[in-house]
Amino acid sequence: MKYSKSTLIITSEFPPQPGGIGNHAYNLAKQLQLHGYIVTVLTDVRSKIGIEEEQFDATLPFKVIRIKRYGFILFTYLKRILMYWKAVSNYDLVLASGKFPLWMVGLDPLLNNKKKYAVIHGSELNLKGFNKKLTNNALLNFNKIIAVSNFTKSLVSHLKHSCVEVIPNGFNLENSTNEQPTIKTLREKENPILLTVGNVTERKGQLNVIKALPLLKEKYPKIHYHIVGIPTRQQDFEVVAKKLNVAEHITFHGLVTEQKKHQLLQESTIFVMLSNKTTTGDVEGFGIAIIEANAFGLPAIGSNTSGIVDAINNNVSGKLVGSKNKEAILNAVAEISNNYNNYSQNAIVWSTQFKWELIIKKYLKVFE
Repeated sequence: MKYSKSTLIITSEFPPQPGGIGNHAYNLAKQLQLHGYIVTVLTDVRSKIGIEEEQFDATLPFKVIRIKRYGFILFTYLKRILMYWKAVSNYDLVLASGKFPLWMVGLDPLLNNKKKYAVIHGSELNLKGFNKKLTNNALLNFNKIIAVSNFTKSLVSHLKHSCVEVIPNGFNLENSTNEQPTIKTLREKENPILLTVGNVTERKGQLNVIKALPLLKEKYPKIHYHIVGIPTRQQDFEVVAKKLNVAEHITFHGLVTEQKKHQLLQESTIFVMLSNKTTTGDVEGFGIAIIEANAFGLPAIGSNTSGIVDAINNNVSGKLVGSKNKEAILNAVAEISNNYNNYSQNAIVWSTQFKWELIIKKYLKVFE
């Protein structure tokens, strides 16, 4: 019997709004379409009136079904389930990514004749109480679970599922002005330029960098830290920076265009992601922003207690440290600065294995 490639991807996030889950789903859908799959994406409208999504979807080579969000969350849940039921019968391969999609697909008793795959990232696995039970029960009903890192895989080890594959997140530089990155040189060892790209939150760890800056600036008086991303906790972090007398060493950029982000990647010298696990269970599943920075020749410093462990080749493409260990952070900056050309070259080489044209081959092997 010929294998059908009709595929429904159900995801909790999707561009043009930011988010790692959405970026992953977008690239997976695009790559599957390039390999002959007939792809449809089922996801939410996340802007206020949906014009951004409508304009973005019109540019895509595959179909996107959008679900309106309501102020009363129960209405949104019911609409998602209704739209899912209307769509799912038309597809043979169903892939779920994000908390609610995992529940819908995994707990659907009518999908026994479908190929069902779960993509797990991290935070959706650290729920508590009844929500955690729902997620665990749902995951047991998938044919295969695809984890974006070994750390993420460890979060479902208690389920003893018969088939859990690790396929790392991928990246591409399709909008980059630097398609062929070159090795950077650290022109002034007293002036490292640090960069973090990600939602300004407790999880992403910008505050850990800010708290380390008083020690860092003793050795590097001209050090500067660029922060790019949704300014969720920016005001709170600015207060801390002022108290620590390091505000002049920090620039908050907020959301920026891809072109501006790439410009900052080219101008910076070290990428930093000192992520935390939050009290709500939010955790970094992989850290694809690190790999993208590596492709621009930026070595990375990342936390050693999350999926970032899979994104940094320790002592080669960067350094893994305790996210709140100021001395370790300083030593990592010094080590990279003193051996900058080697780290930069290694970072570029390390990033090449995470290109989507290679990552998709791992998915095709699982699917086919």
